[in-house]
Amino acid sequence: MAIQPEPPPSAVYLRRVDPTQNISRFYSIRIEKDLFGEWCLVREWGRIGTIGRTRRDGFPDIGQALDAMEKLTKAKKRKGYFEIG
Repeated sequence: MAIQPEPPPSAVYLRRVDPTQNISRFYSIRIEKDLFGEWCLVREWGRIGTIGRTRRDGFPDIGQALDAMEKLTKAKKRKGYFEIG
């Protein structure tokens, strides 16, 4: 029996909290397929406790979407966000 590799994450949830600077933010990144079969990288961000904003970027294949997700996650972690969940 072959060992199956673990699937990559399809969602990442990040937070940045610093009461001394009044920073309380969230950032979520997820990958989903739209109605036309295109892979979408969906980003939501804002102040914790608010609805926030949303942006969708389309990709022709899941590999490119996963690469973009990884790049965004690393950039946010460099800015002080930490992964939750």
